[in-house]
Amino acid sequence: MREPAETFDLITMGRIGVDLYPLQAGVPLPQVESFGKFLGGSAANVAVAAARLGRASAVITRTGNDPFGTFLHQALREFGVDDRFVTSVDAYPTPITFCEIFPPDDFPLYFYRRPKAPDLEINTDELDCFAIRSARIFWITGTGLSEEPSRSATLAALKARGKSGTTVFDLDWRPMFWTDPDTARPYYTEALSHATVAVGNLDECEIATGVREPRACAEALLDAGVELAVVKQGPKGVLAVHRDGTTAEVPPVPVEVVNGLGAGDAFGGSLCHGLLSGWDLEKTMRYANAAGALVASRLACSSAMPTESEVEDLLARG
Repeated sequence: MREPAETFDLITMGRIGVDLYPLQAGVPLPQVESFGKFLGGSAANVAVAAARLGRASAVITRTGNDPFGTFLHQALREFGVDDRFVTSVDAYPTPITFCEIFPPDDFPLYFYRRPKAPDLEINTDELDCFAIRSARIFWITGTGLSEEPSRSATLAALKARGKSGTTVFDLDWRPMFWTDPDTARPYYTEALSHATVAVGNLDECEIATGVREPRACAEALLDAGVELAVVKQGPKGVLAVHRDGTTAEVPPVPVEVVNGLGAGDAFGGSLCHGLLSGWDLEKTMRYANAAGALVASRLACSSAMPTESEVEDLLARG
């Protein structure tokens, strides 16, 4: 077991599940004959990405009380992520996610999270608020706001955090998790008022702010209360704007894409690593971009998260 919770560099809160990915690229799902089984879910993947870079990380989430739940506990431990805040739910099965792989830019996802995913059953009275307040970085996701009781627990965690340290809101917009997209913005707005960093692509920023142009998205996120807005633009790279006026806009790192899923989570874990390291904004963005590119060049998500040496080697190659 790790040192007491106050030593955590990063605690994430949100989605976890089992990813079942085809072992044959370019084959439609009905014709796929074999799959690989991996730990998945954005909050879990970000914690893994940070752990791969030497950071003490933990995740707050819930699984089913079933063999897939046991697998996720084992996988988290193997990746060096503390699982003390991962509990089980008897009523719902551990969710699974299938994908199809059509490089370079088509990776459909099929979520099996019904009747309800256990990670949406996080309850406020089960939170370790001391651990949440004391973590150097606390990371929450938009999916955690999509249903109760996770919504109330997520907002309660943010209030308990009180902007101590760095609090990251991963906008993480998944339309299939919301019955009505119009209901999302008020909850996003409330979460942004408690966060110090917001991260999202253009679709996610539009849900949160109502605007889509990258610079306007960044300004709207700053106006909503964060100190740093990170707007991911796909093939155009990433734009980061700090409240102090510092701006970084860096291009993507070219790689041969195998599976683009998980690249954003690698970016997130590396963003945390850069913030914890005290790097300047441009170095942090370049490092996070490189980590995302490495995962995009590999099949899996969690097990594909790069080490420091792998990211540094890619950056050194230009």
